[in-house]
Amino acid sequence: MKKTRSEEMREQAERFHKQHPEVWDQFVRFTRQIISRGFANYSVNAVFHRVRWEQDMGGDGTTQFKINNNYAPYYSRRFMKMYPQHDGFFRTRKLTSEEKPATNLPELGPDYFDG
Repeated sequence: MKKTRSEEMREQAERFHKQHPEVWDQFVRFTRQIISRGFANYSVNAVFHRVRWEQDMGGDGTTQFKINNNYAPYYSRRFMKMYPQHDGFFRTRKLTSEEKPATNLPELGPDYFDG
């Protein structure tokens, strides 16, 4: 069976997750904070941007790694699976990548970007 783009991106997200568990820890912490403020739902992208901010503020002024936007749907779904009491907190859509073939292209990393 051929791999889909969604499966390809999921594998990339899982690889990143294993390499950078601190991102997941922050994602969960920030999501729980916004839940505790009384929000019934929130933007996964806003949480991702906060994680980026916090990662960059702890460093020396250079980004050590990029958090790919493609990971957001997988992080939101993972959170709701791990914490079923918050199912629906992140509004999800059908992954259109499930209907597309894998690209088999290398994932872009920090080396692909200037500064």
